[in-house]
Amino acid sequence: MASVREVYNALRDIANKEQRGFVTPTEFNAFAPIAQTNIFNRMFTKLVQSENLRRRGIDPGRDKATAKQIKEDLSIFSKTVRLERDATTNRFSKPDDLAKIISMSTPGRVLYGTSVAKPIHIEYDEDKFHYLMGSTLSKPTTENPIAFLGEQDHTASISEQAIEIYPTTLRVIDIRYYKQPEGLTPSTGKRTASLPKFGFTVANNKEVYDSTTPDASVDFELPEHYVPELIEEMARLIGVNLRDTSIYNFAEREIQKRG
Repeated sequence: MASVREVYNALRDIANKEQRGFVTPTEFNAFAPIAQTNIFNRMFTKLVQSENLRRRGIDPGRDKATAKQIKEDLSIFSKTVRLERDATTNRFSKPDDLAKIISMSTPGRVLYGTSVAKPIHIEYDEDKFHYLMGSTLSKPTTENPIAFLGEQDHTASISEQAIEIYPTTLRVIDIRYYKQPEGLTPSTGKRTASLPKFGFTVANNKEVYDSTTPDASVDFELPEHYVPELIEEMARLIGVNLRDTSIYNFAEREIQKRG
């Protein structure tokens, strides 16, 4: 796990070195969840880029492949849940912590070593969806169901938008997805719905890391090797907010070094 204590201490040292005052725990806690989400979102962009490099024969293979590392990092955010069709809306509500859908399927047992679950084709393009629905050859059936994930309500947030599944006789589906990043309890390493934060007590007018009070601190859910990137992202966010060009420039230099 990426330790909030390690990231906070590094940011504090940077600010002191540049003689720009202090990064307070309150400032740190305001930006920590944002920094984690920014890095999480960039992982998908990097994955696409690395896949393109792999197809061009540029990305290293096997254990050094960039795509392999990112997929391993993203795997900790994957979840599988079973959804039931809402009797009122006749749709399936998206999970509250949904970030990106990986796949969907109908429920099914494994018989003689083979799953009878049917994969659900996911369609995002509204025009193509209507074409599939109107075609006698591609019209959805229980053997070849279709999910539509376009924006049914343009005023609703992503989490509020529902999933349409056809045919409507399917009442239950299984969905595999990447959840939004949250936090880990430092003492146990277990997941918590709380977001990353630096918990502290005040002693001699100084903020001291609180490692004893339960839930006082929450570590990042990102793997430990993302600590340097978290430091850079936090420095950039705090530098912009405080109009602290030294911290901002430090972050930019570190990002450029990493390519």
